[in-house]
Amino acid sequence: MTSAPFPTGPINAVGGTAVAVRGDDIDTDRIIPARFLKCVTFSELGPAAFADDRAELGGQHPFDQGAHQGASLLVVNRNFGCGSSREHAPQALMRWGIRAVIGESFAEIFFGNCLALGIPCLSVVHDVALAVQAAIEADPALTLHADLETLELRGAQGQVWPLTLAAGPLQMLRSGQWDATGQLLANGPALAATVARLPYLQAFSAAV
Repeated sequence: MTSAPFPTGPINAVGGTAVAVRGDDIDTDRIIPARFLKCVTFSELGPAAFADDRAELGGQHPFDQGAHQGASLLVVNRNFGCGSSREHAPQALMRWGIRAVIGESFAEIFFGNCLALGIPCLSVVHDVALAVQAAIEADPALTLHADLETLELRGAQGQVWPLTLAAGPLQMLRSGQWDATGQLLANGPALAATVARLPYLQAFSAAV
């Protein structure tokens, strides 16, 4: 796990070491088992990411390997994040330290929940996913750089792999529009001025 700050504002690149989790159709119940959904806040979800898979593998899961602690990128395969729509899944990954997910394809709701947190879900073709996963497993210290401007994933050893991301989400990440809270805070005076002009809100304020 890492203490890296949560993303804010425009996101043009994500870099760091990576962790590979192989397998198609890894659903949100595997990412964060249902018993953890009763939490009051998301703050303690990081250690519970892949809890059952990790217990089953007895310390051999990639998230338990010392070499992958502090990884910022997660590399997966097909239909990652399928199943229930629980937003706890990307929250758990983010609080473990993941800042970008690279995979063959993603479940639509999981993709949207990640976008709302500023976690890019970047797509690669099957052979690229396998190649990147193999590179990570061969050298856990390998540093990767996911560039949202060039849509390239670059490795410290000179590797370059193409990334894809739909124009809408890409623009939201690059501009910072994904960060709804940040936009509200940045435009506080304008919002206050708008509220002051709305007659029904003025009437409500007078009534209370």
